[in-house]
Amino acid sequence: MTTPPSATPPSSSAATSSAAAPRPAPWVRTRLRAAPLGTLLGAALAFVAVLLAAALPRAQDRGADQALRSFLEHSGSTKTSLQVTAPAPETGQSAQALDATLEKLLAPTGSTFRVDPDETVHGTRTTKRQPLLNPELSRPSGNPPAMNLLHVRQAESHVKLAEGRWPSSTPTAPPQGAPGEMAPLQVVLSQKAAATLGARVGSVLKSATRVDGTPSVEVVGLFAVLDETDDFWVDNLGCLVRACEHYDGENLSWHADALVGTGDLDRMATWSRTAEDFWRLPVDVGRLRADRLDATREEVASYIAGPTAAALARETGRARLHTTSWLPELFEQARVRTQAAAPLAAIGPAGVGGVAFVVLCLAGALAADRRDAELRLLLARGGSRAAIVGRLLGEGAVTVLPAAAAAAALAVLLLPTPRLAPALLSAAAVALLALLAFPVRAAVLLSPARPAGRWRRPVAELLVLVATAAAVLEVRRRGVAPPGSDLDPLLIAAPLLLALCGGLLLARLQPVVTGWLARVAGRRSGLVGFLGLARAARGPASTGTGARGRTGPSVLPMVALLLAITTGGFGAAVLESVDSSRLGVARLNVGGDAAISAYGKSPLPQGLAKAAGELPGVRTSVPLWIDHDSSVLGTTQRSSQVTVVVAEPAEYAELSRVLGCGSFDPALLATPGTQPADAPVPALFSAGLAGQAAQGGTYTVLPGEGGQLRARVVGVIDCTPARPARDSATVVLPAGAATTALMGGADHPNRWFGLGPVDGDRLRALVRSRLPAPSATPSPAPAPIPGSGSAAGPAPVPADEVYPVSTSAEAVTELGADPLQRSAQRLFWAAVAGAAGFALLAVLLTLMRTVPERAALLARLRTMGLRRRQGVALILAETLPQTLAATLGGALVAAAAVALLGPAMDLSTLVGAQVPNGVRLTAGPVLTQALGLAALVAAAVFVEAATSGRRQITTELRAGDQR
Repeated sequence: MTTPPSATPPSSSAATSSAAAPRPAPWVRTRLRAAPLGTLLGAALAFVAVLLAAALPRAQDRGADQALRSFLEHSGSTKTSLQVTAPAPETGQSAQALDATLEKLLAPTGSTFRVDPDETVHGTRTTKRQPLLNPELSRPSGNPPAMNLLHVRQAESHVKLAEGRWPSSTPTAPPQGAPGEMAPLQVVLSQKAAATLGARVGSVLKSATRVDGTPSVEVVGLFAVLDETDDFWVDNLGCLVRACEHYDGENLSWHADALVGTGDLDRMATWSRTAEDFWRLPVDVGRLRADRLDATREEVASYIAGPTAAALARETGRARLHTTSWLPELFEQARVRTQAAAPLAAIGPAGVGGVAFVVLCLAGALAADRRDAELRLLLARGGSRAAIVGRLLGEGAVTVLPAAAAAAALAVLLLPTPRLAPALLSAAAVALLALLAFPVRAAVLLSPARPAGRWRRPVAELLVLVATAAAVLEVRRRGVAPPGSDLDPLLIAAPLLLALCGGLLLARLQPVVTGWLARVAGRRSGLVGFLGLARAARGPASTGTGARGRTGPSVLPMVALLLAITTGGFGAAVLESVDSSRLGVARLNVGGDAAISAYGKSPLPQGLAKAAGELPGVRTSVPLWIDHDSSVLGTTQRSSQVTVVVAEPAEYAELSRVLGCGSFDPALLATPGTQPADAPVPALFSAGLAGQAAQGGTYTVLPGEGGQLRARVVGVIDCTPARPARDSATVVLPAGAATTALMGGADHPNRWFGLGPVDGDRLRALVRSRLPAPSATPSPAPAPIPGSGSAAGPAPVPADEVYPVSTSAEAVTELGADPLQRSAQRLFWAAVAGAAGFALLAVLLTLMRTVPERAALLARLRTMGLRRRQGVALILAETLPQTLAATLGGALVAAAAVALLGPAMDLSTLVGAQVPNGVRLTAGPVLTQALGLAALVAAAVFVEAATSGRRQITTELRAGDQR
């Protein structure tokens, strides 16, 4: 029996044939492999752009946090603490009650501000110092010393016991056989305070007699403070470290405080009838954040007087709990400082953001032009615009998103800061722009052609002009950073809008000017200049089926250059004004570039002023004599207290001119040699004093050391370097025989001012070398200073303190030491560097966009005898006019921005002192930015033309002209 063969299902053969058929290659992988270099460059561009976008907000946060913390730390722990007080309970006072209250006070903290429990100081103290009537104690003016008692919970860990013992932890029993007599409270004193008062271990110090018993304290031990500079000892711990001087008129007495143990804590009020519990809660400024400053201020205000304060009073059972702090005022000052420095910190990032936007748009346009034929072929073969754009989005997602994620992660790692949202939002925005630039450009290219609307460009330019005018007028009216308000983005965008207007204007003018230059070059021999300028005036040819020939030069590269130059030049002008204002303030504070002073009217060492004037770098040496205790008779107020300055007229006039403080003609103070001895001396009066005198009138000057001098008013000065306060009453007299003969001591200067780059260390060394030599016979040791706590006399005063030396360079360094200033400057220069890099990339992308057309042209010209050097010159002639136009336009726009917006900027915070508003327009900073970027772009263009021109021509000649 034969078995029939099994039938094969038809589906099986179909599946076999389907499996054998080749599968279509994945679109994204195929396209990325087709252009690996372009893929890598696109990913690198996205990486750099997203890295900057994520890093700049985090750098701003770090700078703001550092500036806030430095400002608060500089204010001192006293002002950055919460001071809580409450009346001590009449009975039942204990250390446990103080600790329990501390825990409840710390409970509401920790959300926006934190208090370090290890740094808190709390305890109880008496509220009124009691006199110590022991006759053996020190009484400098016959007044008895006074003492307060304190119990501080953490005191033992900050001192060491030097003698005796600590007070007992159990209550002191009253003495036997003396009913009604109070047992003395056991205390410990610091060694320095005991030495000053004349007390020792075992001393029983008695206070004033009272009906209910005479309070007294027994010194059971002496302690030494481990670190007197520790913040633990500041503020409300009184005179624990050493005895304090107390003056009642001219009478001196001592105040000293002592520590009480826990055993006598409940009896402390018997010393002064009342006692007060206190808790000092130092806020941990190292954890404060500038972005949460408003919320922190609200919570601190609630802690001081608000819902938190009311809740604490209920929870602690202390109805009269009272909290004070300087923190709200400090927070407001910090906010004002941050607002004042915000414009400079925002101008740089805004500029680099604008340039990066232009570059990403150019990159998308370049990619779309390169693949224009491919995209149109896909559209012609039935592909829809949506499908094509979707595939392009897929290509971009594979390259842009991983690069953006890596850049954002790197920025977070390199710049740690608590706030993530601004950096992530900025990075996401830039990543989205990098992702959409190419697909959006492709969608525009694949769109059906529409009738050209000649009105669109003028309307867009008019809108930009109106927005720019509105921003400039608002800046001039309100200022860049209006006091009491946050930074307005429109005001910060004003320099960028000016740059955009300049770019649009140049886009209109540059083809016209370049075309005129091309016609001029066409009348001369040679083809390179004419052809390059003509191509620069006409711009690149349009591509695609809808080509309409040349459309003019691209606006985007010019806008990128203008944005970079304008923001860089404007910010550099701001920093230049800050530096010059800071130097001016420093010179006024010092009196010149260098100064040597003597205390009071004591003269400088013989020959010191002359030797200082001979130091290297000193251009002008001005020795003078100053008397602050003089007076003038004969004014409308009969007698006026004045400061008299006696100086050489020519030298002092030069000093006044350089410092910009009371410039005058030295001829006004000239004294003829033939005038009689009693003739009035010419004098310059300050403006306030001149209002009480008559021009040309004669008045009597009475120096503080005696004598008198008749002076005649010959001029008015608004200020003087020796006393730069505008409202000070000052009289300037010429140095000479007539002045020194009538004013004792005027022939020996007690001040010296110098102009020039003087080395402060060398000047101090000169001062030390001119000090009188110490006597060979040893002098007896000086008596100890009362209250110093040491048996030795005062240490020798350093030479720098006998004759203090100050320089403007050191004053400038001190003014510029604020982290807020440094962070704003660092952020600005980093942004300027980024903007310059992106502007250079914009020019290179423009060159790459015209590579095929330029290569074809050079290949044709090469066949007609064009040499390689001429080809490079042709490329430069085509590309550099736009760069030069952008450089000139950027410099002019930056200067216009300084002139229009500069007067509205407040530079006081950046300078470090109060200065008038306004940014000075100087050519140096603007030209440096413009020429520097122009040179960078020109060098890059030259290198690109020299290295790639020959390869492009060779490739074109081998492939043949297919265009």
